Amino acid sequence: MRPGLRVVEVPDGRGSAAEIMRREATALRARIPAGAFIVALDREGEAPDSAGFARRLSQWAGGRALCFVIGGAEGLDPELRGQANYLLSLGPMVWPHMLARAMLAEQLFRAQSILAGHPYHRGARES
Repeated sequence: MRPGLRVVEVPDGRGSAAEIMRREATALRARIPAGAFIVALDREGEAPDSAGFARRLSQWAGGRALCFVIGGAEGLDPELRGQANYLLSLGPMVWPHMLARAMLAEQLFRAQSILAGHPYHRGARES
């Protein structure tokens, strides 16, 4: 992993959906560095293609910490979602938060490959 790159988990909560989201948001906020650019995964967010995501990633990487926030099974607290600099969707389907992490990791790898000009990303296939 790159220096400074890390995955932080917060424990699953118990109680009502609103209470779980509130406690998760408090725990997540405590882990987000001051001044970080926050990208929240949310099904209502933008769903760029891989090349578009790579372009955005290169814009976001301007010296600030970059934090991707994935909510738990109940989703993200609306207040935390409102604090995000960008809402990213992995598409209109709903994915388990553990699978969303793997999908995001693959898209980050793909975006870095696109930005480096590596042939891993083939883009649109010619017929």
